Amino acid sequence: MIELYYWTTPNGHKITMFLEEAELPYTIIPVNIGAGDQFKPEFLKISPNNRIPAILDKEPADGSEPISVFESGAILLYLAEKTGKLIPSNTRERVEVLQWLFWQMGGLGPMAGQNHHFSQYAPEKIPYAINRYVNETGRLYAVLNKRLSDREFVAGNNYSIADIAAYPWLVPHERQGQNLDDFPNLKRWFEAIKARPATIRAYEKAEAFKNQALDPEKSRELLFNQSANTVKR
Repeated sequence: MIELYYWTTPNGHKITMFLEEAELPYTIIPVNIGAGDQFKPEFLKISPNNRIPAILDKEPADGSEPISVFESGAILLYLAEKTGKLIPSNTRERVEVLQWLFWQMGGLGPMAGQNHHFSQYAPEKIPYAINRYVNETGRLYAVLNKRLSDREFVAGNNYSIADIAAYPWLVPHERQGQNLDDFPNLKRWFEAIKARPATIRAYEKAEAFKNQALDPEKSRELLFNQSANTVKR
């Protein structure tokens, strides 16, 4: 059984998408990041960076003590290796998957995240910052669009954790100032993944946690005003 420490963010969706695709039994433990649940000691034991998602695998492959994993890319890789699903065994094909997984973790996710922050959440609208991250997000969309010009999925003709990693970060494309019509290959790929039964089930899971009443100012303070003191306390 997998315990998934989860909230309704793109990184959280990655893991429910994988678990639904692999048909692994799991339970969701909600970590309401707008209410400060990510700072609870029991969560920090498995996610010292106070970020979701994280998992606790109570039945690891070695049959020993439970294994905890944090960071969404590491979780995807761990689960793929545990199950032998959504990652190739062939060395060359595996490298294709891994480099695009790391591309998402190091590029698409952080850049789209900064896009969200400066265009949607920052109390002061800074044109330079907004333009910087909207344009960089568009560049990364174009990279993926070009990549998909001659293949069905990001790493080839088989659906993999590389696709799962990228998809949730494109769901809020309108908020990111992007039009999928400008990226026809990407749009084809996006619609295909959106229609997958496992994707539908994963996003249905999120509905149970949406629209929870929170103090917007408290949430902003928790999410956007962390520093070294946050960790030291």
